[in-house]
Amino acid sequence: MLSPEKQFEIIKRGTVEIILEEDLKKKLNKSYKEQKPLKIKVGFDPTAPDIHLGHTVLLEKMRQFQELGHEVIFLIGDFTGMIGDPSGKTETRKPLTREEVLKNAETYKEQVFKILNPEKTVIRFNSEWFGSMSALDMCRLSGMETVARMLEREDFKKRFTEGRPITILEFLYPLLQAYDSVYLEADIELGGTDQKFNLLMGRQLMKIYGMEEQIVIMMPLLEGLDGVQKMSKSLGNYIGINEPPDEMFGKVMSINDELMIKYYELLSHISVEEFNELKKGIKEGKINPRDAKESLAFEIVSRYHGKEHAERARDRFIKLFRQKDIPDDIPAYEIEYEEGGIWLPKLLKEKGITQSTSEAIRLIKQNAIRINNELIKDPDTKLERDEYVIKVGKKKFLKVIIH
Repeated sequence: MLSPEKQFEIIKRGTVEIILEEDLKKKLNKSYKEQKPLKIKVGFDPTAPDIHLGHTVLLEKMRQFQELGHEVIFLIGDFTGMIGDPSGKTETRKPLTREEVLKNAETYKEQVFKILNPEKTVIRFNSEWFGSMSALDMCRLSGMETVARMLEREDFKKRFTEGRPITILEFLYPLLQAYDSVYLEADIELGGTDQKFNLLMGRQLMKIYGMEEQIVIMMPLLEGLDGVQKMSKSLGNYIGINEPPDEMFGKVMSINDELMIKYYELLSHISVEEFNELKKGIKEGKINPRDAKESLAFEIVSRYHGKEHAERARDRFIKLFRQKDIPDDIPAYEIEYEEGGIWLPKLLKEKGITQSTSEAIRLIKQNAIRINNELIKDPDTKLERDEYVIKVGKKKFLKVIIH
């Protein structure tokens, strides 16, 4: 086991806030002296079947704790998932059925072991304890917090002020998440910054139960490909860990240089020392950001698909982009296939490359449009399911993936 000081340095990397840092150091010191691993709890509600890189920020931190010799508890909220975490929501979530939750949970288990060590991961379901709770038990738990305290929460306060409904069930959610920590006797709980209220509720409830309060470690929310909004499947700015290697590689290469540094910090397995050298090298102009991004894309694709697939994806990317003087940060879009194919002029207009289909037709007739470096001469060109790099004129580029 590494020294407590070195452990703290590794754990702190990429975090937004640790509550409280001094208490974490004390826990690490005690764990080191007694050679007793800490219990690290992270809860995931399986509300959707697929995991994207945004979800893996927490998983990567869990992996670090595993490598440091601590016990990681991957808690699947099969009970709380039927309620839905209200964090950051402007309206009540639609509840999932138990069948939907369990189906999603199975796919979660398959995907997380691409990051976590299955032999060192404890999987628990919170229906284990909530499923056997009586109505009286739930009433007692509800009595441990006040409505006034719940309304201190920003999203609840906003909804209440604007007259939007908040169900009693939603008020229960933070208490249920907090009770998970009590039941599991967690030393540390990880979560995103949008989880702060729930995470602190865990500390408060543990105190009420006369237990040592858990340490809260908050990780940032990873921005998606647009570099602005939180990575989300609904926004289409995500990189799914089950996506094909070529798509994954190309999407990583499309992020801007500033976001690349954040992706390195939160997702890469390079050491703290290597990461600091990378930042310094890019800042001083000794490392080309494009080369650094290519290394990151290769690392991520290798992790989820293997080195051989990563090498193929890199070779294909270089062939499509670098060798044809195509920039690697062009906008990328995923599009649903339309029967009969997608009409090229319509696509160019919808993605803002041209102002109208008429302009697109005119450019095609002027030999100003290429797809995958091949000149397009037919205005009636339709695109089938595939990946395309579209060049309009000398400076406009567009990447399209049609499913």
